[in-house]
Amino acid sequence: MGLEITHAAPDRVEGRLIVRPDLCTAGGVLHGGAAMALADSLGAVGAFLSTPAGMRTTTLESKTNFIGGASVGTTITAVSTPLHVGRRSSVWTTRIEGEGGRLVAVVTQTQMTMET
Repeated sequence: MGLEITHAAPDRVEGRLIVRPDLCTAGGVLHGGAAMALADSLGAVGAFLSTPAGMRTTTLESKTNFIGGASVGTTITAVSTPLHVGRRSSVWTTRIEGEGGRLVAVVTQTQMTMET
């Protein structure tokens, strides 16, 4: 996918991605599935970093609101932060922005915590 994670901590994960043609629709804009995969990756890293040793996580639910597009050749950035971190689940929100801070999508996902 080409995702570069630029910051990773239990309370915030950041990344960026150059929009390539293989990540786009026939019209040359970022495919929704690529945006969702980006958000899922960042949220999963945050959930894992927030999880006690000997535990792992998996995505239970993901909801995406698509606000705008991102064209081939542009760079999108994403920031994932927790809304809730509990013993058995965590909820993460990822904000994806295009160049100039233009909102592309907002993703909310629930991660389940379980024993390895």
